[in-house]
Amino acid sequence: MTDTPTPAPTLTGVLARHVTAVNAFDEQGIVATFADDALVNDAHREFWGADAIRRWVAKEMVGDKVTVEVTQVLDHYGETIVRGRYDGEFDKTNLPPGELILTNYFTVRDDKIVTMIVIRNTPADY
Repeated sequence: MTDTPTPAPTLTGVLARHVTAVNAFDEQGIVATFADDALVNDAHREFWGADAIRRWVAKEMVGDKVTVEVTQVLDHYGETIVRGRYDGEFDKTNLPPGELILTNYFTVRDDKIVTMIVIRNTPADY
């Protein structure tokens, strides 16, 4: 048994549609990938349900012209971990110089995203 999640070959289904919609700045398409009662946690803030997620998408994804280039997809006991290179017109004031890699932890049920947690991870010291 290994502690490392197993690589998944590519994004498929709702997660592929989600990334495609994000990169197209398609507000309706992004929101459509989430369940009505989904949870998004981004930058330590929780957005519960379709209305809150729609506002977050409009302002911080589409409004800031966020794009994501997927760099790694992992399966961990049926949950999907997606790492990607993010760019856009968002405030980069407190971010390190260079590329921004964020990790997204997705839970999917019935072809809808029910949970999405976005974290800027740092390497462990040991």
